[in-house]
Amino acid sequence: MRMLTAGESHGPQLTAIIEGMPSHIELLAEHIDHELRRRQTGYGRGRRMQIEQDRVQLAGGVRHGRTTGAPIALVVENKDWAHWQGVMSAEPVADADAGKRALTRPRPGHADLNGGLKYDQRDLRNILERSSARETTLRVACGAVGKRLLAAFGIRVAGHVLRIGEVAARPWDGGLDELVRLAEASPVRMADPETSERAMRHIDEVKAAGDSVGGLIEVIAEGLPAGLGSHVQWDRKLDGRIAQAVQSIQAFKAVEFGVGFAAAALRGSQVHDEIMYDGARGFYRASNRAGGFEGGMTTGEPVVVRAVMKPIPTLYKPLASVDIATKQPFAAQIERSDSCAVPAAAVVMENAVAWELACAFLDKFGGDSFVEIERNYRGYLEQTKRF
Repeated sequence: MRMLTAGESHGPQLTAIIEGMPSHIELLAEHIDHELRRRQTGYGRGRRMQIEQDRVQLAGGVRHGRTTGAPIALVVENKDWAHWQGVMSAEPVADADAGKRALTRPRPGHADLNGGLKYDQRDLRNILERSSARETTLRVACGAVGKRLLAAFGIRVAGHVLRIGEVAARPWDGGLDELVRLAEASPVRMADPETSERAMRHIDEVKAAGDSVGGLIEVIAEGLPAGLGSHVQWDRKLDGRIAQAVQSIQAFKAVEFGVGFAAAALRGSQVHDEIMYDGARGFYRASNRAGGFEGGMTTGEPVVVRAVMKPIPTLYKPLASVDIATKQPFAAQIERSDSCAVPAAAVVMENAVAWELACAFLDKFGGDSFVEIERNYRGYLEQTKRF
């Protein structure tokens, strides 16, 4: 299964094509819209979230509420397009219109300058529009489609926030149902109400100073069988694929599984998970320090992945930059931005992980229809029970 996305931040629409989704998977627009709404919430978001109100149009590959096996086409309109038609027109326009909202001052921390150099674009808006985090709308939409496949086999994925700037929540050690309930009730997607309040006050303080703040996100997936992914080639290791998907989310800077970076200071006996067996459960681990992976494959334990999102680089107290046209120093150009996007990024990361898990599930149990995949899946579970 694969996906391709297209569209600009202030263009007419965002478009995604999903190829390889089997037939007979229940899929409604409301399943995707639910995830899109979650992405647009969260304390610290900017004004654009009040403009867009994202909704998806299923433009292909779905009939009467079920996938057909054909490529799935997803379309999300940009409501703000009405104010940008001249600036972002695909057709040639007058020079005066072409120069409107041109960007020649690259913003530190963005793709502006690197992209301008790479693609020889003197108007950096041609870079900004595609590198914008608006692109994550489609990754969430595709992740929502992946979730429908996973849900059909009892696999659940949930995300929450462990840190926003200086405010850290306690590590979660409860059940997934309770985590989802508490995180979804929190404006910052933290499971602890008291920590949520402190995090919101911290965001307010940072915003008042014209600054931004990042954080730490955790995603947990339960119900996965052992053996998704592979050890035989580097690019088939599932933890590596998830790491790439998460690291590619705008503003993400580091990814870890299980004990992660803390393993550098621990001894082997404190890092590895002992293997156990009983007749009813089969093989299992006494702990889950590996975060659900060994040798690039799932162990059957919950997948636990964390990632760091840096503070949004577009600041209302801008950093120094250099105008590429005049080569003179300027304060970096200000674009509409958030003071904290970590709660929304948790939804993006959750769906990015769900997409990779769904792809790996199809790699292992692939077929053209739900019935075929279910038959392959049940056969594999019977095989592992006899191991």
